[in-house]
Amino acid sequence: MSKKNISQEKIIQSFLTSAFEKSAGATSLADISEILEIKKASLYNHFENRDAMYDATIYHCGKEVESIKFLPEKSLESIQNNKTTPSAFFKKMITRFFEMYENEPLFQIYVFLHTEQYFNLDALNIVKKEIESVTNEIKEILSAFASVDKIGKKNEKELKDLASAITSIIFQQRDFYIVKRKETVRQNPDCGAGSLFALPTDESSLNKTIKLVDTILKTL
Repeated sequence: MSKKNISQEKIIQSFLTSAFEKSAGATSLADISEILEIKKASLYNHFENRDAMYDATIYHCGKEVESIKFLPEKSLESIQNNKTTPSAFFKKMITRFFEMYENEPLFQIYVFLHTEQYFNLDALNIVKKEIESVTNEIKEILSAFASVDKIGKKNEKELKDLASAITSIIFQQRDFYIVKRKETVRQNPDCGAGSLFALPTDESSLNKTIKLVDTILKTL
């Protein structure tokens, strides 16, 4: 492969692929060059060293996670127009959220960040920021339902506490879901992470999440 066919993005994707298979710490420049089918020296045309490549991968993952929204644009309109219920709306949002994490690159990014958060402060802050973002979006959802009398009126603290509780359930079960899916990949090495959609879907964690959140909603 010639130099002009290599980009920082391709190198980062190769780093994520290798990190998924053997961990970021165990990933070497030789691993990256082997995936890209280039000479190891060619990597230095794009990154000063392995640390720079690692930092760029963290940054890339942060931008990707930042672009993921639990609440898609204009989704609140169905609430404001009185066309949905809290249970139906959260079921749709949770299902969509889980499904996004089944395929590349988000699946690999999740595994990378949630491993590196224990070794890298930037990775930890990305994970924390995602939790905060989803909590704020869920607070918006609850506030919208309260405005159309689908749930009881709540003050700001009550809304924030409820949103935090629902977010905790969603993230806890999503984490368990992804761990199980990663193990499925390891047991089916020929499928690759990008082919998760081709494997039988294990909906137990998803259904449990929906049920737990619905239990909270029914008390409102």
